[in-house]
Amino acid sequence: MLYDISLKITYGYEAPVSGGRHLVRVLPVSIPERQRLVAGSVTCQPAPDERLEGRDFFANHTTSILFRSAHDHLVILMKARIQAETPAITADLSPPLGALPAELAGLWSVDSESPHHFIGPSPLLPAVPEIAAYARAIAGENMTIEQIGASICNRIHRDFVYDAEATTVNTTAAQTFELKRGVCQDFAHVMIVALRSLGIPAGYVSGFLRTLPPPGQERLEGADAMHAWVRFWCGTNCGWLELDPTNNIRAGTDHIVVGHGRDYGDVAPVIGVLKGYGSHTTEQAVDVVPVG
Repeated sequence: MLYDISLKITYGYEAPVSGGRHLVRVLPVSIPERQRLVAGSVTCQPAPDERLEGRDFFANHTTSILFRSAHDHLVILMKARIQAETPAITADLSPPLGALPAELAGLWSVDSESPHHFIGPSPLLPAVPEIAAYARAIAGENMTIEQIGASICNRIHRDFVYDAEATTVNTTAAQTFELKRGVCQDFAHVMIVALRSLGIPAGYVSGFLRTLPPPGQERLEGADAMHAWVRFWCGTNCGWLELDPTNNIRAGTDHIVVGHGRDYGDVAPVIGVLKGYGSHTTEQAVDVVPVG
């Protein structure tokens, strides 16, 4: 499936700001047998005084920008064409939960794809006892890792309400769990904490959802903005599997990956600092349109 993707993030400042230095992660990545970045660009208005392209530890595209002059707005525009491959449906060869520690112990790699980076607490995701108890109540003794992941995904979708007004970008997983409401970032964080509490490596996936659904299918939640879902490690035979707890589906050709990380902090679209005062507004617009 070929997609044209556009993202526009607009910041409006109550008073002019200066000295802005930002790290932008919005350009989709190429992943073998998953998706290919055919072409893409990231532009800014006003144009930055300095700009540097790179990759972070998890191989996500980064654009570092610096503004010396005062400005009262910032527009970040990303355009990309992506070739998405249909994921192969394979048998569940993941081990039972009790066998996973031995598989992890036998894995010596510590590269960016290593599950060892995704098994313990991360900066935004400490252990939450209430979520751990929730996960233990879902995970059956004889279930495989894949079955456990699917069951937790299903329960979060069933027990939580999608509510864009209930949380903010700074809402913790513990707060989301108490509210039982939130958005894709919140549901992904709760699911990651739940999986890690069982000893299952799990990480955060940032990306886009197809804006226009196929004929006869409902529009997915989260398609109006950048989306988030979860990937978890199912052992050496299966590797990583991606699930979307917001929509209770396996990530497929409708899910375009921008980046992987331990939590939202590793893949936040824009982070940085600036000099200024007063309030600011932020708007985000996304289109993921099939080509042909």
